[in-house]
Amino acid sequence: MVEKREAADADAGAGAAGPTRCGVIAIIGVPNAGKSTLVNALVGAKVTIVSRKVQTTRIQVRGIAVEGASQLVLIDTPGIFAPRRRLDKAMVASAWAGAQDADQVLVLIDAAKGIDEEVEPLIARLAGQNVKPILVLNKVDRVADKSRLLALVQDLSQRLTFEAVFMIAALTGNGVAELKRYLAAHVPEGPWLYPEDELSDLPMRQLAAEVTREKIYDNLHDELPYQITVETESWKTLRDKSVRIDQTIYVERDSQKSIVLGKGGQTVKKISQASRTELTEIVGAPVHLFLFVKVREGWDRDPARYREMGLEFPSDD
Repeated sequence: MVEKREAADADAGAGAAGPTRCGVIAIIGVPNAGKSTLVNALVGAKVTIVSRKVQTTRIQVRGIAVEGASQLVLIDTPGIFAPRRRLDKAMVASAWAGAQDADQVLVLIDAAKGIDEEVEPLIARLAGQNVKPILVLNKVDRVADKSRLLALVQDLSQRLTFEAVFMIAALTGNGVAELKRYLAAHVPEGPWLYPEDELSDLPMRQLAAEVTREKIYDNLHDELPYQITVETESWKTLRDKSVRIDQTIYVERDSQKSIVLGKGGQTVKKISQASRTELTEIVGAPVHLFLFVKVREGWDRDPARYREMGLEFPSDD
């Protein structure tokens, strides 16, 4: 992840002929459809974490892309699925809120999976709303029989009217430039909402916590406690311009704490090293990262924790 856009890229947008354009674009889909990967590809930098584990994105992360005179404010929403736990409900509510507030909505579908039991209710709910989204089939490189892609588009188009259809592979970037040009041409005319060099609206402390959470996913895989969370407790710039960051990894049980620590603390050490390396690139200065692992039972029932993540605390209904 990087904090600022290169000056040359920013100047290209600022100096473009004609009126400026700016729009908020929500990217919605089921978990693991590739929403975060697409946001990073459109921005041209890593602004949101990516993991093979489902429901990695918990909050709305805004990535900011520039194409000519257009600024695209891309909302990476949590995956939409059937919520069971309180945190699940808050994440899904956040995703739908992002769609309702956007100028454009991208529906991202994993082309290799097609219409399954998760996609069905998503499309059905959109069909009942006053929205004409853009259909984006992702991971098309994983579909050997390309006739399946056309059949999938026809099936989806019978269920919902789309403004346009794109076929991409976000991970490799195939088709992403064409999609970006289309979005830039169709967002409303108006002033840019963010400075030219801004890549994301995520505060640095929260960004640092997200980086560490990604490294936890990378190292623990299926062993990972689902409701683990990371908080940046302090951020200090030292005399030599290096940065000291103290973070706490919260789990719900002692058994989960043991998993995160690993034998002799080796797992948390690997997490710390990986996170420190990436944070050093982001900050542009040496980073001293100190990780602590604590048990906090029932944190998912604490409204304050939800506010820290930018989520609404759901009712028990």
